[in-house]
Amino acid sequence: MEPREDDNSRHWTEPGVYSVAPGVYRIPLPLPHDALRAVNIYAITSGDSLVLIDSGWALDEAHQQLEAALRGLGAGLADVSQFLITHVHRDHYTLAVALRRKFGGRIALGMLEEPSLKITADPSSRPMAAQVRLLREAGGEAVVEALTRVFGDRRPATDESYWEDPDEWLTPGRRTVHVGRELDVVHTPGHTAGHVVFADDAAGLLFSGDHVLPHITPSIGFQPAPSQLPLRDYLGSLRLVRAMPDRRLLPAHGPVSPSVHARVDELLAHHEQRLTEIGETVAGGAATAYESALRLTWTRRQHALADLDAFNQMLAVLETAAHLDLLVLQGKLAAIKTEGVRHYTLP
Repeated sequence: MEPREDDNSRHWTEPGVYSVAPGVYRIPLPLPHDALRAVNIYAITSGDSLVLIDSGWALDEAHQQLEAALRGLGAGLADVSQFLITHVHRDHYTLAVALRRKFGGRIALGMLEEPSLKITADPSSRPMAAQVRLLREAGGEAVVEALTRVFGDRRPATDESYWEDPDEWLTPGRRTVHVGRELDVVHTPGHTAGHVVFADDAAGLLFSGDHVLPHITPSIGFQPAPSQLPLRDYLGSLRLVRAMPDRRLLPAHGPVSPSVHARVDELLAHHEQRLTEIGETVAGGAATAYESALRLTWTRRQHALADLDAFNQMLAVLETAAHLDLLVLQGKLAAIKTEGVRHYTLP
């Protein structure tokens, strides 16, 4: 598998190893579902050492494709000295754990991911327990029932745990990756509480994980240990990145794009529009996040909530709740909890 220039002549999900900048390569690895077909892993090499930004999902096919891609760089899986992980979601973290068990290599993860990692690693924890609680608070009992039909209420017996602790908990600051190459670790909460991005000043690159994606808006706050106001955190993180020098965008999902700033501006505008739309649903009579989500459309295809699968209905309702709670913080709505359900009204 020989390296190719990453010139957007191929779909970004097509397997291979693509040169992004001197010593930096994008490696798309497969995911086991259709919504997001691949995740981008980035290899940073000096010739003497090899570091990966994110790792992929612990799947046999992903393992094999990563091995073939690294072979094209004249390296092997045992040559990976560090995995720098943007956040603790399965498609970014678990292959690093599987490879560490076999080959070594150190894993570094944002320190504010620790609470969610601990919950996920607990074999007695129920899948999406926090999301079920939040859905009930949002008035979304119908979505809870749909989730239970699809996923059950227990972890599958065949679900081998890859939720081991990292070797290092990352904190913001500059770190040397190779001689002559440094990255700035920047804490960008919102998608998850401990999400980080990695900025390469010298090369003008931002390894953005799921914080800034070129074609989709990342989910907000999907984690076992929920944040109180994930949308507030996310918008603050977007503004933080917008205040940094503009760089090429190296996302976890989607093609490399020329400008971080351009995409951040689009995401900020999208959420501003969404706040207006969601506020209007309350003015029109919606009282809960579930009722509000029913009055909105979802994805670029403008689907109704009922047209989404159970997992994406859950994400939609909880993101609606995140917008409503931010409107309450801004004084544009009021909220009161009655019999365990949060109701919203005009102030």
